[in-house]
Amino acid sequence: MADTSVSYKCPKCGAPLSFLPGHDKVTCEFCGSEYTTAEMEQLFAAKDNQAAAAGAKEAAGGSGWDTSQAGTEWQAGETEKFQTFVCSSCGAELVTDGNTMATECVYCGNPTMLPQRFDGSLKPDFIIPFKKTKEEAVAALKAFYEGKKLLPDAFTAHNRVEAIQSLYVPFWLFDSQVHALFHYDAANVKMYQEGNDDVKETEHYNCVREADIQFKKIPADGSKKMDDDYMDSIEPFNYEEMVPFTTAYLTGHLADKYDVTAEESAVRAEARVNASTKAIMDASVEFDTVNVTDSKIDKTGGDVKYAMVPVWILTTKYDGKPYTFMMNGQTGKFIGSLPTDKGKENKYMAMAFGAVLVAAVIIINVVSRLL
Repeated sequence: MADTSVSYKCPKCGAPLSFLPGHDKVTCEFCGSEYTTAEMEQLFAAKDNQAAAAGAKEAAGGSGWDTSQAGTEWQAGETEKFQTFVCSSCGAELVTDGNTMATECVYCGNPTMLPQRFDGSLKPDFIIPFKKTKEEAVAALKAFYEGKKLLPDAFTAHNRVEAIQSLYVPFWLFDSQVHALFHYDAANVKMYQEGNDDVKETEHYNCVREADIQFKKIPADGSKKMDDDYMDSIEPFNYEEMVPFTTAYLTGHLADKYDVTAEESAVRAEARVNASTKAIMDASVEFDTVNVTDSKIDKTGGDVKYAMVPVWILTTKYDGKPYTFMMNGQTGKFIGSLPTDKGKENKYMAMAFGAVLVAAVIIINVVSRLL
């Protein structure tokens, strides 16, 4: 069977190659050899082309075996979410979903590229290499749940990371020029005393704000699998550290190609532009109360770039339920959700209520004495 995947192995010793976080070269962890991204492309360009051609031939039914009597037909739609490829290192089948471009063989651990998956999709313009390591991701998870008083004791005592993956997520980056015109009803309130009277004085203003604002690299993730709220929460990425894309950066990591197009993502980008524009304009009106009475935002679209950004995904389980955490693979920003101990929650609520009750009793006693 022809190879439909490419395993990046060291030309000197044959061990797997990986692009290690924080490094600027692809490294062999066995013999220490290092290769630039340009050298990697040159070394494996022929294998990439052969694997892509073999994958296309296999997908067209070129296996040569008569399997018409083996098993039954899949129903429509059942196979859309997974595909199989052959590891060129050990021969095992790799089962991936339809968007995985880089993965790791579960049997031999070899970083594996699936060149056929690049067909029919755009090549990324840029990539942000991983800076945070696997060890740093695990340490961040522990720091994230330490000190949380409502966590179940069993979660903190027996918590183990069930799975951890380094994943390159597809992102669309939008540039936009905005002309904004906002009208506000604003007011300042003064409180003072005249003799025995308390006076409230309100001054009303009609404010107009007009501005030209330039937005650069407005992010919108291009993967349906990634939770948009999670991805927004681990921002920002430092886009000044982006480098021109090459597949060498994907070695040793998972990578997905986009399944949300730039056109589809433009809706999210536009919403972010509108929200950011309003926040900028509102911040320029410094009064006690501010209400928008009219607004107009004219947008002119600029460049759109396709980039891959680094994300660590950690999964752990508690009481049979999975909990997922994400860490920005560049900055280390960490987010996730944690379980709560209902018994502890009720206990702290009772303590808080008791404290309020004691304070109320003290106040009542003081008032009684005064009377």
